[in-house]
Amino acid sequence: MIDAPSSAWFTAHPEWSWLVVLYFFFGGLAGGCYVLAAVIDLLGRERDRPLARVGYLTVLPCLAISALALVFDLSRPERFWHLLVEVHTWMPLFQLWTPMNAAAWVLMAFGLCAILSSLGVRPPSLPGKVVSVSGALLGLYVASYEGALLAFTSRPIWSETPFIGTVLVLTALSMAAAYLVLFGRWRHWELPGMRALQRIDAQALVVALLVLVALVISLGDSARALLGAVNLILLAAVLVVGFLAPLALRLRAGNVAAAAALALGGGFLLRTLIVFSPQGIGQ
Repeated sequence: MIDAPSSAWFTAHPEWSWLVVLYFFFGGLAGGCYVLAAVIDLLGRERDRPLARVGYLTVLPCLAISALALVFDLSRPERFWHLLVEVHTWMPLFQLWTPMNAAAWVLMAFGLCAILSSLGVRPPSLPGKVVSVSGALLGLYVASYEGALLAFTSRPIWSETPFIGTVLVLTALSMAAAYLVLFGRWRHWELPGMRALQRIDAQALVVALLVLVALVISLGDSARALLGAVNLILLAAVLVVGFLAPLALRLRAGNVAAAAALALGGGFLLRTLIVFSPQGIGQ
């Protein structure tokens, strides 16, 4: 545990569990998959449409897992609907200045876009373009929302850097690209978009690695929290599994499936590190 003045830590630790890690992981994957599917639909070739369809169809199961994980992590899961409905008046509750309420409505809107896109409301039709662009913007919000939620807790590490949301978005795009590549390899697809997805994965990882370095530097003295044995092991695993190994395989034209699987695993490990890194601080 790190010794520090009590004034340095603003709130009690929320005691989040592995359910929150699952929420972060599948929420990020859902957002990233929709963004890439929309980009393929709007800018890609006709031959790559199967990749876009897989991306859209992946969103709803990921959102379902993410939402269930978040609900069951609540102290009173049966009251999750209080996020959306005012208890006394039974009217819709709009408190968009609070992260949880805003996210609940965004998730509903994002889920609607995913349903419409999965049912075939897609480019090149004008309604399809509107849905895809709207869903992509909402997907970016979903992928980055966890960063805003963490900052709202005013806990050390989470509230002391502006880079958590950025690194979450970048790794969400990397995870989504890796997932689509793995799916395409499993189906033995030889599509032009597969190589583009591999490039997106690698480029997102490079930028995310740079942002992660900036994140650690921006923490200043609070970076000491990462020096504990568990956090150091997790950080090393994130760097090796999530960044260095996949990029090395890409540079050496190695096993594409292995690189993609490592990128997915690294995204999960990164979210594990982010969620649990302040554990024990100030307690």
